[in-house]
Amino acid sequence: DNGTSWTSRTSGTSNSLREVTYGNSIYVAVGASGTILTSPDGTTWTSRTSGTSNYLSGITYSNSIFVTVGADGIILTSSDGTSWDNKTSGTTLDLYDVIYGNNTFLVVGGDDDDLDGDNGIILTSSDGSTWDNKTSGTSNQLEGIIYGSNTFVTVGESQTVLTSDNTSTWFARDSGASGTLYGINYGNSIFITFQYKTIYTSSDGITWTSPSNGTTNTLRNAIYAE
Repeated sequence: DNGTSWTSRTSGTSNSLREVTYGNSIYVAVGASGTILTSPDGTTWTSRTSGTSNYLSGITYSNSIFVTVGADGIILTSSDGTSWDNKTSGTTLDLYDVIYGNNTFLVVGGDDDDLDGDNGIILTSSDGSTWDNKTSGTSNQLEGIIYGSNTFVTVGESQTVLTSDNTSTWFARDSGASGTLYGINYGNSIFITFQYKTIYTSSDGITWTSPSNGTTNTLRNAIYAE
């Protein structure tokens, strides 16, 4: 309840868990082998049937639905976190993150083993059911996406940063990083992303700096709450 003291909870699964979100008075966590867990309080967790064995990497709740994405182009939706429907994404590339911003769901991904130059996939949807493939302009795999300050920002391998104000036209930005950027978030008027032990921040998604963080541990993502 304060971000300082933490209590270990029993998830009931030995599968890796990748991401968690909150909506409709319930927490939903997703992970390996199609794992979906729900909890009303973050303490007691119940396993749900996802209908897939694919790795689930990202999840969000907006517009009265949960949307989770994962390996081989899997997209699942649910109104309550308990019953899940498989949607047609139009791709077999791995999907890593999903958000909702400016009345639109966005999904990003790619495939490390892809040889056809169609990495850097970006999908959009107004309802979470019907998805459109947008031109990202990059062959690099995209790992994370966020919306803030009227701007969409996505990050990925080879220090990739792309920004857009309309989801259709994307611009490459110089992050100053030297490797893959994992995870991105926005809060208190700041974008924040990570390259292993290094933090990069930006007020507009265009110009990035790297403040000293004093850690030797790998960093993956962050969240801001008031």
